[in-house]
This record gives sequence, C-alpha cells and structure tokens, in this order.
Amino acid sequence: MFELWGLLVILITCPILGAIPLISWIAYALKRQRLEQMGTRNVSVSAAFYHGGKLVGILAVLSEAFKGIAAVLIARFFFPEGSFWELIALIALVAGRYGLGRGAGTTNVVWGFLVHDPLIAVFVSLVAATGFIVLRSRTAIKFGVLILFPVLVALLHSDEFPKIVAAFTLAGLMGWIYRQIPDDMNLPAQESDNETQPVMEYLNRSQQTIITLDDDLESETFGAKATTLSQVKRWGYPVPKGWVLAPFDDPQTLVNYLQPSPLSPLVVRSSAIGEDSEQASAAGQYETVLNVTNKPELVAAIAQVRESYNHPGAVQYRQDLGAKDAAMSVLIQAQVQSVFSGVAFSRDPISQQGEAVVIEAVSGSPSQVVSGKVTPEQYRVFVVGDDKLSTVKFEGEGKIPQPLIKQVAYLARRLEKRYYGTPQDVEWSYDGQTLWVLQTRPITTLLPIWTRKIAAEVIPGVIHPLTWSINLPLTCGMWGELFTIVLGEKTRDLDFNKMATLHYSRAYFNATFLGEVFLEMGLPPESLDFLTRGAKMSKPPLTSTWENLPGLTKLLQREISLEKEFKQDYQTRFIPGLAKLTHEDIDKLSPSQLLSRVDLILELLNQGTYYSILSPLSAAIRQAISGVKDENIDHSITPEVSSLRSLRILAADVKELLPEIEPERVFEQLAETPEGQGILDDFNEILEDYGYLSEVGTDISVPRWKEQPHLVRQLFIQLVQGEEIANITESGKRKQGFVQNRVDLKGRVTEVYSRLLAELRWTFLALETIWLRDGLLKKKGDIFFLKLGEIRRLCANADSELRNQITEILEHRRSQFIQDQEITEIPPLVYGNNPPHPITTPIDTSDHILLGIPASQGQVTGQVKVVRSLQEVGEINKQTILVVPYTDSGWAAILVRAGGVIAEAGGKLSHGAIVAREYGIPAVMDVRGATYLLQDGQQVKIDGSKGIVELEEFRI
Repeated sequence: MFELWGLLVILITCPILGAIPLISWIAYALKRQRLEQMGTRNVSVSAAFYHGGKLVGILAVLSEAFKGIAAVLIARFFFPEGSFWELIALIALVAGRYGLGRGAGTTNVVWGFLVHDPLIAVFVSLVAATGFIVLRSRTAIKFGVLILFPVLVALLHSDEFPKIVAAFTLAGLMGWIYRQIPDDMNLPAQESDNETQPVMEYLNRSQQTIITLDDDLESETFGAKATTLSQVKRWGYPVPKGWVLAPFDDPQTLVNYLQPSPLSPLVVRSSAIGEDSEQASAAGQYETVLNVTNKPELVAAIAQVRESYNHPGAVQYRQDLGAKDAAMSVLIQAQVQSVFSGVAFSRDPISQQGEAVVIEAVSGSPSQVVSGKVTPEQYRVFVVGDDKLSTVKFEGEGKIPQPLIKQVAYLARRLEKRYYGTPQDVEWSYDGQTLWVLQTRPITTLLPIWTRKIAAEVIPGVIHPLTWSINLPLTCGMWGELFTIVLGEKTRDLDFNKMATLHYSRAYFNATFLGEVFLEMGLPPESLDFLTRGAKMSKPPLTSTWENLPGLTKLLQREISLEKEFKQDYQTRFIPGLAKLTHEDIDKLSPSQLLSRVDLILELLNQGTYYSILSPLSAAIRQAISGVKDENIDHSITPEVSSLRSLRILAADVKELLPEIEPERVFEQLAETPEGQGILDDFNEILEDYGYLSEVGTDISVPRWKEQPHLVRQLFIQLVQGEEIANITESGKRKQGFVQNRVDLKGRVTEVYSRLLAELRWTFLALETIWLRDGLLKKKGDIFFLKLGEIRRLCANADSELRNQITEILEHRRSQFIQDQEITEIPPLVYGNNPPHPITTPIDTSDHILLGIPASQGQVTGQVKVVRSLQEVGEINKQTILVVPYTDSGWAAILVRAGGVIAEAGGKLSHGAIVAREYGIPAVMDVRGATYLLQDGQQVKIDGSKGIVELEEFRI
C-alpha cells in the first residue's frame, strides 16, 4: 500500500514540481523580463542566460537542479535507492516541465541523474565535454548523450529490465522535446545580454552548421518552400544549389562561407513557416532579392527578406486566413542565368478539370511572369496517360521551343504524381542546357480533389436528393467509425461528411481528404483504389504505420472476426428485421408508421453498411496477400450470379419442354400444360426471391425487378432463345479457403443490404401514394426529390414554410436533375468545391485504342451496342460487344448474353466484372467516354487480359 501511495505522489507531485516557473520568477524579479514573451518564448536555463545574464542564468541552473534532485529524493522516500522509480519521477518531472513550464528539462535530468547514478552521470559528462571540444556541435553532443546514457544503463544493469525501459523512455522523451522547441542558444549572439554575449558568440560559432538543400529538412523549422525543394532535389530533379537559414539563425557563418560575385550571383528568397502549403500559398507576400553579387548585399538581402514577414500586407494576409504568426526562414540559391522561364500549372486552375497543363513562359527571368509586368506566352498541353503512354496536344504559339514546353508539361505532371495527385504550381527556368525547378507548391484553389473512381461503382448514375441524404451519412459515418478505430482521438476534429459530395448530381469522393487520412493511418494514399481496382500503390509511410500499429491491429482483429460477427447479426438482427418488413402490409400504414418503418430499416442499414464496406475490402486484402487470380474465385453466392443461374436452369427446362419456341408466346405456351405451369410458378418464385435487384442497387429511386417484371420476362425469353451458356462455377472451380470465405461473406452481405434498400424504396413509395392522394405531391417520383430531413418534418407537420413551398422546391430540383442528366461527359476528377460546367476533354484515339482496367480475361471481336439503362436493352447475342455506363447486380442477365463487355465505370470487383469472369466473357472496365465515343454497329476488339479496346471506326 505504501508503494501505491508512492506511485501516486510521484505521478502527481513531480509534474507539478516541473511546472513551477521558478526561472520565470527569477528573471522577472531581477531583470523585469518576461521570458515567455521573449526570443523563442521558452522558459529555460538557456533563455535565462541569453536574456538575463550570468546571475539570472546561475540562479536558473540552481533552481532546476533543485527540482531534479528533489524528484529523485521523492522517489527514494517510497522506494529503494537506485530503483527505476527514480527515472519514472524524472520522466514525470520532464513531462510537467515541457507541458506546463515551457522548457525541455535538460538541467533537471542532468542533476537528477547525477544523484540517481553518479558513475554513469560522471562518465557521460566526461564523454560529452570531450566530444564538444572535438566536434564543436551542441546538437551532436545533445543527441549523442541521449543515446549513450540509456545504453550504459542497459549494459551495467542488464538484469533490471524496468530500469532499462525507463532509461530509454526518458531519453526518447527528451529527444522528442528537443525536436519540438527551438533553443535560445541559436538566437543571434549580438542580441543577448552583454554579460553573456562573448560566451554566446563562442557557442554559436562552434554550433552553427551550414544547412543546404541536400539535407532532409522539416517544414516546421525551414518552411515549406525550402523543405519542398530539398525533397525535389533528393528525388533527383534539377534544383539550383541552395543554403537555408532557420529563424533566428545568425547569418554570419553562412555569409562568410558564400562567395557571391557578378559572375556567380545569388538570389535570396523567403521560406516562411506556412508559406507554399496546402492551406495558403502566400504568393507575392514576402520579399525575393535577385542579383546579389557581394557580401554586404547578401547581409542586407537576408535582413530585407526577414523583415518582410512583418510587412503590413503579409500580416493582414495571415490574419485573413486565420493563420498563426510563426517565423521566417531564408533560402539562398545560386541564381540561374535564364534563357526561358515561367510557371506551369499541372492542372488548369480556371476550368478546374481536364488534362491540360497550363504553361506561362517568357524569355529571361521567371520573376517577370509572377510580377505581372510582362505578358507571358501561354500554352495548354494535354497530357494523357502515364509516362510510357503519354500523348501531347498543344494549344498556343510563340518563341518558346515546343520540345521545351513539352518537357515542362511532363515535369509538372510528374511532380503532381509525386505529391499524390495534388495539382502543382511549378516555377521553372531553362538556362540552355538544364530545366531547373525553382519552386513547386500546391494550387490551393484546386483543392480538394474530387474523384469519380469508386464512387461511380458504389452509387452510379444521376442521384436524387433523397437517395443522397440517406447514403451520405450511412457511408461517410461508417467510414468515420473505421478510421476512428485506427486513429482514435486524432479524428475528433474531422468532418467525415466531407468525404463525399455531389457534382452534376453525380457522386464524388474527396480524394484529398481520404489520402490524408490514409497517410495519417500509415497506409499509402491510394489504398482504397488499390484494393478495389487493382491500381498501383506507393510505399507506405513507415513512421506513421509504426505509430498507428495498435489501431491497425484493432482493425485487423475486426477483419478476423468479421464472419462470426455477421453470422450473429444475421440471426439476431437482419433475419428478424427482414421478416417483419416483408410481412407488414405497408399499404395500410399511416405516414407516421411508415416513418417508423424507415427508421427501423435505417438502423439495420447502418449495421449493414459496416459489413458492406469491410467484407469487400477484406476479400480484396486476402486476395492481394494470397495472390489468388480473379478467375479462380467463385462468386456463385452473389445475387447477380445466383439469380442468373436460377434463370438459366429454368430456361434449359423450357427448351426441353417446348419443341418449338415462339418468342412472343413463350409464357402462353408454358401456361398450356401442367409442366409448363410449374415452370411459370418457378419463374414467379425467382422473381419474388430476386425482386429486390435493380440496375442500381444502392439508388432507392431506381425501380426493382419486382416492379418491372416485363423486363425480367424479356431477358428470360432471350435466355430461352440463346445458346447454352457455359457456367464456369459448375466445372469445379468452387473451393473453400482464406479468400473464398470472404467472397462468400460479401455475397451474403450484398443480398441483405440490397433487400433492405428495396424495402426502403417501397416504404417511401407507400408514403408518396398517400401524399399524392392528399395533394401534397403532384407527380409520381416527387418523393425522391425531397431530402430525408424534409420528409420527417412534413410527416410531423413541423415546417409550414416547407409545406407551402414544396411545389417550387420540387420543380427546381427536378429541373436541375434533368439538366444534369443531359450531361454526357462527366469529368473523372473535379478540382475544388465549386467546379464549372463540364468541358469537353479530348480523349486520344489516334492509335485506335481505348484503355481501361482488365476485368475478365479473353479476346473477342464484335459489334458495339450502347445500352445506358435496362429499358434500352433490345436484342443481344454473342456477336454483341455491350457498352454500358456502369453495372450493378440487376444487369447480370443482360451481360451474360453478350460476347464482351465495356463499362465506363467499375473495377475488378464490380458486378459486371464478377459476372463476366463467372461466364468467361471478356470485359474491360473504367473505359473513359466509352458510351459516347463508341457507336452502335461499330466493330471493336477487346482484350480483357490487358484492358485494351481496339477501334475500327471512331469519332472525336
């Protein structure tokens, strides 16, 4: 019990002891100085010496030494002398010192450790003193000591594991604190107290090292501009040689080192903390000084750039953005003798879409472009594809050589790719031999980036307000819960509803937001695209991965227990819930009862969304790990495949029963015999079992099979007329295993989720019938132009203004929906939150080839038939290459009749790809512009193994 009290005293008393601002009191009492408002704003021993002089500094050392010794003695009062609890007391003291006292705690630890283990403390001190004489680097010695003393503890106390852990923890904490706060010793010596100025000058001369762009810099210290250029330089791009001064660094050492001259001029540039970031570019806010040809000019230029941080315009700019005041680093570079120069935008900042790289160029210095004093030549270069398959189209003429403009365009696009697709504003210069990168920064007006990839598969087509008001919180909310499992408290300030939005009434995912979250989780930003579409993936950031290992482990545990959890929920929640919904006569329910039914379905859908997200991701992860090929996976449990099998078997029975088939009278022929009537009963049972399917399962505004039985009858007749379809599944492909279990789970989840969405649709239709009868709504389908919250208020009679304006609201939304429906070319990427109307982006067909994602292997040649909805089906046979905007489970019976499939949206896990692989039909997904580039009757050849569509005739 005594030791327990000791632990509580240490954990409470030592942080408070560390937080007591003795140094601050000493400095104010003797010099009337407030250290927290001076220099680096640290309250430390070095700050006391620097600002207060010798007496203040000595008293500061004594006060902090007292704290360190006191912490160790407090631990000794409760625990044996030399125990690891003394190090725990020092850790608690340092935590309080940093967290509340604005100091690093170095003096506390030095004196405390001297009392704890004098032998190690003295030895480390001697090594540190010797090392400083040789190396003359405070930083090297400081971090060297943090490595040496825990190693010595481990060697001398190898049998005391808790002490070893505590020593390494203390060293790690100190090292982390050193990286968080600046050191007052690095401030200019000439600004220190007169008594300590000679010592400061000596320490600065011995400490200051010259930082160059070859070093690995951090934006928190050196600003985004210098940090980015150092990164670009280390990637291998040509960047002029450069040196960097951190805030408060004395420039004299660097000035003495550099040799500017008329033949080798320098340029002095700002690199403020927060400049050139995704939050603010700060373009034109700070000074740049060109043509520095001697040392006095260099000193003056450095001072001029530093002073520009406090210019009224710059201060106002930061205030307008709500940015905190930070500090100014200075970047000094060799000045390029430019022949041509300019800026390049990797994406058009005006149109906010398309594949154009916009380049502005002049003869001479790039400062002419950004100054606005010279009108540059402008070029638009359309770059499509990766480096090996790129094609270029020029717009613009001038003096700048076309090969150079092409090189600049590729440079801009490659830098964009390096920065995970974030559009880049690149300042460049060409000296006659080398194309130099002078600067690259995000185009802040083009953020965030919105992508149709994946979104076009999850909820394709033009989306009604009601559908979106339900899907957005369900999907984004569940993703938020999954991210929170990994990131914990880091997600507290994130708004996960920003993950998705509607542009042109189509769904888009926030690629910028998702990329940042995945990086924060320690995963590559393309993780989702890699798992669902087979995209290439960059290397994960190992530091973040390590930091989030506990959270990722929790997520892995969820994946392992996924099937068990679903089985439990299936028995206790989904089956009872669906049974209740199925047997309820919704035509007899009142609006309030229908709304209660909606709430029940949404509750089940919320849990279903968890499984509908995790099950396909789990299957994709397992497939990626195991290397199982797509064609070796059995999807027979998925609704699209199982419904097809049932119809195909029934169609075979019809062929055996009817000697002569009359397509227009198949159902009448069957009704003429008892055997045929049995087949009709089976058909109606299939229609009932799979009546929840539709061409867009996730869109509740789209009719289900149950509502359009004539379409299913037409498809069934085509199956009866057609040749026997080979079913790969029945040839022995099915195997249980690591991957197959998750694919089966995904199929069962899809069925449950689709049934719930169908019930939700039918519930809203019942409510619409009541409101049509009461005159609140005027047309069928009106309810889908309302939002869920509006429906709730109307049911509760809680919004008279909405009720009075509902006709105008519905007409406006319907009109906008129809306008958006007529847009055929939907951009796959949209930059910024308010994109303009879509522009026509050229798609290169000069080589008669369109590229997509290989989804089902095999080659086939045939005639194109463009089908944009199930209502447009018509006649399809094995000579037909079906071209569709997207595929869902309801399309399965159509896809299986075709010789090949081309889809504008979708990946390897899309419904169309699954059906195509099950029935050996070559398929290519994600072929941009397929439904308007290809024409009915056009001859094409598709290669489902390579994702290539070869055209014989095409239009632009």
